[in-house]
Amino acid sequence: MAHPNAALIDRFYTAFAARDAGGMGACYADDVRFSDPVFPALEGDAARGMWRMLCERGADLVVEHSGVRADDDAGEARWEAWYTFSATGRKVHNVIDARFRFADGRIVEHVDTFDFHRWSRQALGAPGLLLGWTPMLRNKVRATAGAQLTKFMAR
Repeated sequence: MAHPNAALIDRFYTAFAARDAGGMGACYADDVRFSDPVFPALEGDAARGMWRMLCERGADLVVEHSGVRADDDAGEARWEAWYTFSATGRKVHNVIDARFRFADGRIVEHVDTFDFHRWSRQALGAPGLLLGWTPMLRNKVRATAGAQLTKFMAR
């Protein structure tokens, strides 16, 4: 029988695969902290809002997860996403390693890591190939994504 926190991670990604942002958010503590290479510091409603935005906008999004492991304090999983990057119309296959911390049966910290240069080559084409390794492009992508999230949450 899986550890309850492993089941929690499983629930999170099963909800994501179904584009059920509410189900994903229910796995998070109220003051959850999330970070990844594009959204480096989201807390609480902003983290839940990011997943809501991705679920609503991901028309062809496919998500699979594997390698779920967890104990009382921490956990990890690998997840993969296939989708069309809306800004360019380019197909993306992103492979993400996730780490979690838990308290009171909920996720309190979620850190996703992925190869930003690999992602930018797929999502942006030539600019990602040439500049995806630079802080300049990463900061531009972060600023654009942050502005999109702010606009999405204000609606």
